[in-house]
Amino acid sequence: MVHDVDHPGVPNSTLVRENAQLAQVYHKSTAEQNSVDLAWNLFMDPQFSELRSAVCQDLSGLKRFRQILVNMLMATDILDKELNEVRNSRWEKAFGTDTDIEESAKTNMDRKATIVMEHLIQASDIAHTMQHWHVFRKWNGRLFLETYQAWVSGRLEEDPSLTWYEGELNFFDFYVIPLAKKLANCGVFGVASTEYLGYAEQNRKEWQDRGQQIVAEYLEEAKSSGQ
Repeated sequence: MVHDVDHPGVPNSTLVRENAQLAQVYHKSTAEQNSVDLAWNLFMDPQFSELRSAVCQDLSGLKRFRQILVNMLMATDILDKELNEVRNSRWEKAFGTDTDIEESAKTNMDRKATIVMEHLIQASDIAHTMQHWHVFRKWNGRLFLETYQAWVSGRLEEDPSLTWYEGELNFFDFYVIPLAKKLANCGVFGVASTEYLGYAEQNRKEWQDRGQQIVAEYLEEAKSSGQ
């Protein structure tokens, strides 16, 4: 419910280039930080005191809940190289070969829990890529229309139709499918992770075969709707 609250419909790089008010307030992970603050301010409103009491029993719990919320929403900023490096390093320590044998069991367990939650919201953020083809097709088309409209209005520098086909192939190869494999490797999602990976690989193949024609259809729809 919190993710992408008040999202402006363009990437953070555009907000920075435009010197938008949000980018002046949040110099890093602009849209994500804005979502956190808006949602947290609402959560802390007096009218939701009973909800807060149900979620957090004391001040310590409230601080922990905020930490979890921030970690999860920052995890959706997949274009920030520095944040990605931190997350990848944390993954290796928890599930890879870079394990510290002197580290306490609690510290390792807390790290694993954080990683699982981060990957859960990352998968939720792009859930359409790991579902049936018609679901992927629907939401991919809507994202294209939003991006194309941003280009027409002068907010993006490049016509997205020129790179959309190749961009989606790269997205599957370097983000979606590796993420689906991590969901399987962490051992939390059971047989569902196999299904996620299967759909991701099937959608990748379908897009490779039909993606160029589909982009042409996206473009025709965008132009006919006046975008």
